[in-house]
Amino acid sequence: MGRVALVTGASRGIGRAIAEHLAGAGCRVAVNYHTRSDAADEVVAAIVAAGGEGMTCQGDVGDVGAVAGMFAAVESGLGPVEVLVNNAGITADDLLLRMKPEAWDAVIRTNLTSAYLCTRAALRGMLKARWGRVISVASVAGMAGNAGQANYAAAKAGLIGFTKSVAKEVGSRGITVNAVAPGFVETEMTESLGEEVHRAVLPSISLGRFGTPAEIASAVGYLASDQASYVTGQVLVVDGGLGF
Repeated sequence: MGRVALVTGASRGIGRAIAEHLAGAGCRVAVNYHTRSDAADEVVAAIVAAGGEGMTCQGDVGDVGAVAGMFAAVESGLGPVEVLVNNAGITADDLLLRMKPEAWDAVIRTNLTSAYLCTRAALRGMLKARWGRVISVASVAGMAGNAGQANYAAAKAGLIGFTKSVAKEVGSRGITVNAVAPGFVETEMTESLGEEVHRAVLPSISLGRFGTPAEIASAVGYLASDQASYVTGQVLVVDGGLGF
């Protein structure tokens, strides 16, 4: 590829897998993190050890000033962002009647507002270059809902609507905007669900297992590649045949 890619929330899990996959495809990768500098350093070290090029970039992707600073740092270190992956996300699960306003606000800010801020920042350079890829990591929860995750599902559903709208705005300038919607994936986030939830969920997955971060990264890699040059405004569901 030879492109500059920025992956938000890339210090672990799906984000790390995406960063390493894009680096393996030839991208120069900026690994965004908020607080885990040691983990982000590990990702860049792994990229460099494999023969790639990368850098860390600290920033709270829900803050407009931090996002501006992050993009300036990436442009200075690697060049203008050509591939943006909006991956940063958190959960703060609870039933709606017990969900505190701060839990709602935090999830919307990190999972949805961040995509607005980062995409807006990235589009300036992409429009000038008349080429770009924006890929957001949504979730099947944003398509089907999930009890106890009204905030998370709302944010992920928002990402899908955001994706489809922005795709219509910038398609004429050679920029594609898509989303990947993972199902249950083996990450720290799903490990916290516990064995009981795992056993309850598995029968509803056609392939009979949780996905891996690498499998989600492969889907993102496809959407970032020239092979997906005629794909935009789409949601690629990667859930192993999950039947809600």
